[in-house]
Amino acid sequence: MSDEIEAYIHAHIDEEGPGLAGLRREAYVRLLRPRMVAGHLQGRLLKMLCRLMRPRRVLEIGTYTAYATLCMAEGLEENALIHTVEINDEMEPFVRAALEQSPDSHKVRVHWGDVREILPSLGETFDMVYIDADKREYCEYYELVFPYVRTGGLILADNTLWSGKVIENNPPSDRHTQGIQDFNRKIKEDPRVEKVILPLRDGLTMIYKKK
Repeated sequence: MSDEIEAYIHAHIDEEGPGLAGLRREAYVRLLRPRMVAGHLQGRLLKMLCRLMRPRRVLEIGTYTAYATLCMAEGLEENALIHTVEINDEMEPFVRAALEQSPDSHKVRVHWGDVREILPSLGETFDMVYIDADKREYCEYYELVFPYVRTGGLILADNTLWSGKVIENNPPSDRHTQGIQDFNRKIKEDPRVEKVILPLRDGLTMIYKKK
């Protein structure tokens, strides 16, 4: 997508609002990898999906700046809740500041640590899961969360086109690309789900758990 088309899209969809715009700017000023922020278009899509699905419980693996977290929280009803898990506790001050400035922070519970240890302790079944963490672990995350997703629930996986590297010949040392390629094959071959990859930003896979 060209910069001009992306700008046109941004100009003709809902605005992200001053809070999220400020959060995105802060990420570009203060963080080393600001491109990891979901961004305006993907954020509006995440909000819309929450509007449509009306999930009561959402799990996010990989909080980072909490931009995507707060986009989903915008679309949730008042009695709904996002459990978001981030392993990098150095992000805690940034995330805490973002939540303090958001009117939707009461819909968010942040957990610091390894999702493999945290998830079983939550005692929840999820209507929607958003995976945006270590690409080398996508297959493991998928199998980890699958039993906790209700039938008819939705799993979203970000970065599944990985800057186009998924169709290139990559060195064996590139474990991140290998992780995404393995994940895409795994989802393609899984008869328990329906799936589609959206060529949005870096690729977003939507996975429906069959009834």
